[in-house]
Parts: sequence; C-alpha cells; structure tokens
Amino acid sequence: MRMPESQIVACGGGGVPDPVLNAILALASRPQPRLLYVGTANAENAETALHMYDRLRDRAELSHLKFSPWPPADLRDLALGQDVIFVGGGNTANMLAIWRVHGFDEVLREAWEQGVVLCGSSAGMICWFEAGVTDSFGPQLEGMRDGLGFLRGSACPHYDDEENRRPVYTSLVADGFPSGYAADSRVGLHFVGTELVEVISDREGATGYRVEPGSEMPLPARIVS
Repeated sequence: MRMPESQIVACGGGGVPDPVLNAILALASRPQPRLLYVGTANAENAETALHMYDRLRDRAELSHLKFSPWPPADLRDLALGQDVIFVGGGNTANMLAIWRVHGFDEVLREAWEQGVVLCGSSAGMICWFEAGVTDSFGPQLEGMRDGLGFLRGSACPHYDDEENRRPVYTSLVADGFPSGYAADSRVGLHFVGTELVEVISDREGATGYRVEPGSEMPLPARIVS
C-alpha cells in the first residue's frame, strides 16, 4: 500500500488569497476536504475563526481548535481525522509554547507523516521550520531557533510587505543564522517531504526566495487564479 505524501504549504503572510487557498485544498484527497483551523497564535480570536467559516463554507468541512480553557479530549483523533490543518498568524513563540505544553507538536508531526496537508501564513509559515524571523518578543524583529523542525533551515514571511524583514533576515543569515526560504505576501511555498517543489502566487512579481549567506535567489512562481 502506497503511503501518502507528507506536504506543507508555507505562506508568506498578508492573508492567504482564495486562489492559493484553493490550490492548497486541491492537495487533499477529497473534493470537500476536512480542514482544521488553528488560531493559537492570535489568541484564538473568535472573529478570525468566524471569517474562516465564512470563506470556506462551500469549499471545506471546517472545524477549529481551541486550547483555552483546555484542549479537546480527542485532540489527536481530531487532528489525524483532517485532510488539511491551517495555522493562522500571530505570535509564533506563544503558539509553540502552548502546543508543546499539550503535546500538539507531536500530534502535528504524526499528522504530517500520515499525509495531512499542513499549511499556514506568517506564524503558520515559520512554525514548520527549525528557525525563523519573528516579532514574537516585541516590535523588533529577531531570529528564533525554536521551530518544530519538520523542514530544515529557516523561514521569513512578509518579505515584501514589511520593510525590515528582508534586511533583518539577510543580515541574520550572513551572521550564521540557518539559511532558508523567504516568501512575499500572498505566496505559498509547497514542500513535499522536505523538498520545495513549487512556489505559488496570485500576483505577478510576488515569489519566494532561497536565502543563503551573501545570496538571495528568487524562485520561479506559478500564478494561480
């Protein structure tokens, strides 16, 4: 029996536009996939969760995960029963701390290995990597080496919509921070296993980048509509 592929779509922030979201949903094994929205990074903002329900009403069977006041008793079964898990943006460090306290980091790895498509934007991009550029600790940007490590290296979202992201990330990498990937807003980086297979975007000129010491290489993007 062929094992399902492990897939992650890491998006660069600025929201995930419908064409990119549709491309993510198309990776699932059923026409109307089961999708779990995880809003831990934005303190489980109810308005954002409702917005997700509105967006996906006719495209996915949506549920959302809350850790407050406590996680559901069937946390593992809930996650493994999904086709897609979508992680929203916000405070990456706080999110990871909550996940680890409740063992959700291990649940996510199991889901990924079993073929559940993992995706997300901003904090939902950074979390899958070993390291990332974040404003989790204040308005200043810092390098954080505390990601889940499903994907090697580092990540930087908001590459074209926050003016300090690019210079901070390239400087960090030049000084020994792990090399990795950056993504403009509204751009998704699609990984199969741990290998990047495609960059998708809904706008011309927006793309992803491979960033190494002294080098920033734009990657070709497929425009989706």
